[in-house]
Amino acid sequence: MAKVIWTESALSELNFIVQYISLDKPSAANKLIKKILSATKQLELFPELGRTPSEISHLNYLEIIVNPCRIFYRIDDNKVYIVYIMRGKQDLKKYLLNG
Repeated sequence: MAKVIWTESALSELNFIVQYISLDKPSAANKLIKKILSATKQLELFPELGRTPSEISHLNYLEIIVNPCRIFYRIDDNKVYIVYIMRGKQDLKKYLLNG
């Protein structure tokens, strides 16, 4: 069983997304956070569950989709590091160039 570890930056982005959604729809924000936590918990048993993001296929990252979010992670030994989360509408390449 793998251990899921959230990075500080991923938690910060998740918080930002949830706060943004909760401005208009607090119940939708609560539902989203539950779906995201449930999906990332599945990675404990199935760390290879995700797919390779096409924009960064040359790197060792996987992603899972929890609409409207993309959750990026990497596997190291028996640990799954959640490294970044973004709204699906954002451009990952633009983020990588600015980051």
